[in-house]
Parts: sequence; structure tokens; C-alpha cells
Amino acid sequence: MSNEAILTVKAASCRFDVSLPALTRLISRAPRRILRAVEAVSFAIPRGTTFSVVGESGCGKSTLARMVVGLQRPTEGSLRFADIRRGDGTFGPPRVQMIFQDPYASLNPRWRVGDIIAEPIRELKLRSSEAETGIRVGDLLEVVGLSRTDATRFPHEFSGGQRQRISIARALATEADFLVCDEPTSALDVSVQAQILNLMVRLQKEFGLTYLFISHNLSVVRHMSDHLAIMYLGRFVETGPAEQVFNRPRHPYTRLLLETIPDVEKPNRERRPMSGEVPSPISPPSGCAFHPRCAIAVERCRSERPLLRNDGEIRLACHLA
Repeated sequence: MSNEAILTVKAASCRFDVSLPALTRLISRAPRRILRAVEAVSFAIPRGTTFSVVGESGCGKSTLARMVVGLQRPTEGSLRFADIRRGDGTFGPPRVQMIFQDPYASLNPRWRVGDIIAEPIRELKLRSSEAETGIRVGDLLEVVGLSRTDATRFPHEFSGGQRQRISIARALATEADFLVCDEPTSALDVSVQAQILNLMVRLQKEFGLTYLFISHNLSVVRHMSDHLAIMYLGRFVETGPAEQVFNRPRHPYTRLLLETIPDVEKPNRERRPMSGEVPSPISPPSGCAFHPRCAIAVERCRSERPLLRNDGEIRLACHLA
């Protein structure tokens, strides 16, 4: 596994102007309203590893994913992919693809599976003939645990887990090096989630893939993460090697997220339920954004926003941890 960073993100922010029209604001004297979806996020992902971003709905995870694949431009900061030796032997920026959250909505119901997987091969001209394209489609179906004959079927003939396998095959059809996985298992049953995660781990080892894995479920990312970032209201509050974050969570928000994971060995352990709602990113709280929901917050938390600081391999944004 290489320590070379395939993606480097520096102080990336993404903001949206959700103000009323100018004339309406002028008449009503209403101020401009800026939604801060992602705010000053920095990280690097070494090639062949999995970097996971975890947080509740509305914290900015999916916006960050869209920024990485180029669907959303950052308002500030930068995202840079390093030139690499790709899997097909060429040299240049990595090929980036996305695996979407809902396998029922991300596949064209009018197309046969073979055409869905073949489309990026044809568009990128990765094979010189239709015969070679058909062989490649069959190979990809077998790689993700399906049959070559499944190429003639339609998406509605498959289960949710099988559809997500098709989505993974479509992403691999581009000979991608970097996959952005936006909650790829959240719409699946728990047993099927495990199958898809095991498949992704196997494919990473087999093809040297790099993952940016987005999830709201810490128990899912523990299975496959090398590095972990906890995101709250557009900012990282704790980052570090996954096992260190899981074994010794420092930030109160990280500890609350971990307490939501069922523990078979200690089913009756004392658990503190997550209270309150995520504040609005349009008008975030002063100081630490988590302080309205934090049981140990002090006056400093309400007035001064903590900055990410280094503590060994962990980076932490908390006055009290």
C-alpha cells in the first residue's frame, strides 16, 4: 500500500446563497442568508486506502462527496488529485466514479443490465469492438458475484443487493481508481450490507482501489476504514486512524455516535440517547456548534469555536477533550 496521497483537500468550503430575491430583501430589509454546507475541511487520502466520513443527515457529507467527483465546485479551498500510474498502465489523474445511495433509483429501468454497464465503456472508448465490450461486461458481472447471463435482464428483476452489485460493476467499467461511495449500503438489509461491504473490501485488495466512504453509521465504516473523520455541521470535529477513533473516542459527538451502536456482549449497558436536532447551517450556534447538545459544555464552548488541533495521530476540535 502506497503512502502517496491520491487526493489532497485543503480548507475546502462550499456555501450556497439562499437569500430572498434582491428586491424583496430591499423592501423587507432582510439580510442575506448563506448556507454553509462544508466549511474549511482538509484531509488527504493515500492510494489504496479507505477514508470514511461519518455524521448525521444534514452535516454536509453528501455535499463533500459531490465536490470530490466534480458535481459541485468548492466556494473556497482546493481539491487536487495526484497523477498516478493507472490500472490500465496509463499515467495521469485517477479515474473517479461514484456509487450512489439508492440502488433502485440509480439504474435506468428501461435498459438491460448489459447496456447499463457497457455505456461508460462505449463512451470512453475503452474497448475497440462490441465483442470486446460484451466480454468486458460479462467479466465485470462475475467480478461482483453475478452471472454473465444477467446482462440480458432488467434492473427490476434483481434484489436491492444485486442492484448495488450492478452499480459497482458500472463504476468499475470505467477502470476507475477512486470510488466515492455515498452511503452505498443504507438502503439495504443488514445481512445484504455485510455482503456488499465484503465485496468492496475484496475489490479494493484485488484492484488497488481507493475509497471515500460516506455514511451515518459508524458500525458500517468500522468494517473497512483506514482513516475516519467525524463531521458535524459542515466541519470535521475528530479525525484519525479508524481503530484509534473507535477504541478511544475523544469528542463528545463521537462518543454519542458510538453509543448508538448495539453491543452484543453488553446489551444492557448504559447508553445515552442522542438528543436534539442538528442546528441549521444557515444560522449555526456561536462557539462550538455542538454545544447545545453537549452534556459537558461550559461557557467557553458557547463563545469560542474550537479549532482542529493535533494530538498524536488524532486531530480534535474540542475545548474539553
